[in-house]
Amino acid sequence: MRVVIQRVSHASVTIEGVCKSAIKEGFMILVGIEEADTQEDADWLCKKIIGLRVFDDENGVMNKSILEVDGNILVISQFTLHASTKKGNRPSYIRAAKHDVAIPLYNYFCRELSLGLGKEVGTGEFGADMKVELLNNGPVTICMDTKNKE
Repeated sequence: MRVVIQRVSHASVTIEGVCKSAIKEGFMILVGIEEADTQEDADWLCKKIIGLRVFDDENGVMNKSILEVDGNILVISQFTLHASTKKGNRPSYIRAAKHDVAIPLYNYFCRELSLGLGKEVGTGEFGADMKVELLNNGPVTICMDTKNKE
């Protein structure tokens, strides 16, 4: 699984002109799932995300977690995170999981994040044409890949 985590002042996702989810301060997370990903990958990511200390403390130092600032999370499925651009100019998405693998794991990831956060996370709609708006705060953007745990 790959994620792009952006610390935001606010974020929202709109589908066919209707706002599906909106959050204030917190994380907007793009998540890409590949065929080999498992619940263990999702569990590792959830633990890391909930524990990330990237919110400012009283001294302006990134030292607080999302729990400590009572932040929110918006999760958007993003198969293009697994784009391969090795050959030519048209990306290949062959590594991205098919719906029968990706949807249950995406739903599991969102449920586990909600449990860790102690409140519901906002979501998009898997496979929909989504319009995502956000105000990146910092900017702070962190990428993680469960196949390359750095």
